[in-house]
Amino acid sequence: MLLTRLLNDCHRFPGFVYHAARLSTATKTIEIEVRPRKGSKARCSCCQRPAPGYDQLSARRLEFIPIWGYAVMLVYAMRRVQCPRCGVKVESVPWAEGKHTLCSAYLLYLAHWARKLSWRETAQSFHTSWEKVFNAVEFVVQWGLRQRRLDALKAIGVDEIQYGRGHQYLTLVYQLDEGCQRLIWVGKERTTESFQQFFTLIGKELSEQIEFVCSDMWKPYLTLIRQHCTNALNILDRFHIVAKMNLALDQVRAGEARRMAQAGYEPVLKKSRWCLLKRPGNLTDNQQMKLRDLLQYNLKSVRAYLLKEQFQQLWEYQSPAWAGKFLDAWCTQTMRSRIEPMKKFARTMRTHRELVLNYFRARKRFSSGVVEGLNNKAKVTMRKSYGFRTFRATEIALYHALGKLPEPELAHSFY
Repeated sequence: MLLTRLLNDCHRFPGFVYHAARLSTATKTIEIEVRPRKGSKARCSCCQRPAPGYDQLSARRLEFIPIWGYAVMLVYAMRRVQCPRCGVKVESVPWAEGKHTLCSAYLLYLAHWARKLSWRETAQSFHTSWEKVFNAVEFVVQWGLRQRRLDALKAIGVDEIQYGRGHQYLTLVYQLDEGCQRLIWVGKERTTESFQQFFTLIGKELSEQIEFVCSDMWKPYLTLIRQHCTNALNILDRFHIVAKMNLALDQVRAGEARRMAQAGYEPVLKKSRWCLLKRPGNLTDNQQMKLRDLLQYNLKSVRAYLLKEQFQQLWEYQSPAWAGKFLDAWCTQTMRSRIEPMKKFARTMRTHRELVLNYFRARKRFSSGVVEGLNNKAKVTMRKSYGFRTFRATEIALYHALGKLPEPELAHSFY
């Protein structure tokens, strides 16, 4: 049959031949019989060495890449071998691995499309199940994790994203080296034990090789980074610093608005949240007018807003020494403001002063922008999944989308 001739020419396997093909229009299935070539020896599936035959199992059907709307099945009766090293084992075949019911070529094909579509859409497009798409992606990810190299790792970023319902988090570690920005580790929960697993994975030598670590101010992160990355600059994430500042400002606004309402004053702070939190250049026309009116009042919220805008000047400095002087002066001024949430933020900045200034010591090469961009892609990946129910499925999806893992060569390409 022409199809077997075509497969023997473009998708051949050493030691095997496509023998015959059977077409069933009723079930829209093509069955292709595979046989070992004469004189070829079966290989042990454990050590991959040729071994004498032991017996033969019943025929097994493995799903191949569909063609013209027909399901394609490779039919082959597996041989067992008497391996001198491993004992009696099922032979190794080049078109499938382990107990997968799909051929390796079809696994790669499904995984390729699962990166472009959601897993559900991929399953619907190829008339298969969600579980088979998951198995395909898992196969490719596991292969990529075995093949990837981390020996050039110099800069990493650590952050967490919410996962599932309630207060569940995933710890994500990214490689931030120039020209190679990717996800390298996913940890379940946001705990010391979870993050410790990352350093156990990469080992002491690679941990000490890291030069820059971008993280937030969570104490377990800082402790483990200081303990394992002894030669690294730990750079506090600029995004989280600004987020903490905005949280303090919003607490001031909310508390003052509540007190003014209880005292019967005019609600001048109503609908003012984003006027105060946004940068002036990002305000709409209506928000600019609202802010202009607010600045006429002597309110704690207004004073906190002015402190926030003054703090933004910190990021314009180039020298760590001058940035440190500005930060010290700003903290001193804020501690005299009698605005408790802002004072709390200033105390945090004093506590982590050296880590804040590491941003300038690293010459602003590493910021939260890359980490937050990758986090947003991770959230999109999880939304496309329609909600993975297990940590394993989420982990596999994130590695597949953001890991930039090496992949086996795809059997089918398009011209």
